[in-house]
Amino acid sequence: MSSPPAASWETRDDLGFAVRLLSEIPVHEGRDPELLRHWARTAGAFGAALAPVPCRARVTERADGLERGLLARYVSRPTPTVELYTDTLAAAEELIDARGWRHWYPPGSVREAALAHEAVHEQLHHGLAKGALKRALGHLVLRAGRFRLYGHVAGAEEIAAHAYARTVCGLGRSPLHLTAALADAVTQREK
Repeated sequence: MSSPPAASWETRDDLGFAVRLLSEIPVHEGRDPELLRHWARTAGAFGAALAPVPCRARVTERADGLERGLLARYVSRPTPTVELYTDTLAAAEELIDARGWRHWYPPGSVREAALAHEAVHEQLHHGLAKGALKRALGHLVLRAGRFRLYGHVAGAEEIAAHAYARTVCGLGRSPLHLTAALADAVTQREK
């Protein structure tokens, strides 16, 4: 995700970060910006409305997240597992303190939000929510009489997971905002 100007980190709305996420996915090149905005808004509302679910996957910790560009990751095989990247979690906590964002992200909330986020990926991977999200997005790819087939919208599950995490963790801003800021900070540090 490319970086917005420094002054806009505090003022840019979470929907703007979601639209940017969609617009930077190659399959969405050339799509109408209003369609991307609709999908981002719909995916966010869908995620925010999901009922709280516990993370049932096994949780492991690793320390190579910054080099891999990951804060957390859900893998379904061989055993459903959430990998938490402790170096990235620590960098996120440092960034929150440095930017004065503690009112949005209380202590420990980054880890809590990462687990909540990955619990939704688990739910979307194994449950009925995936089809419900596709129907909500309304990306119709095939219609034959009354039969309708809704297509996958790349990036929508990620937006839904961030919105869910914000809601269930009671965060002041979406974790998507923090993720984008963290990616920018790491990129700036590497220059």
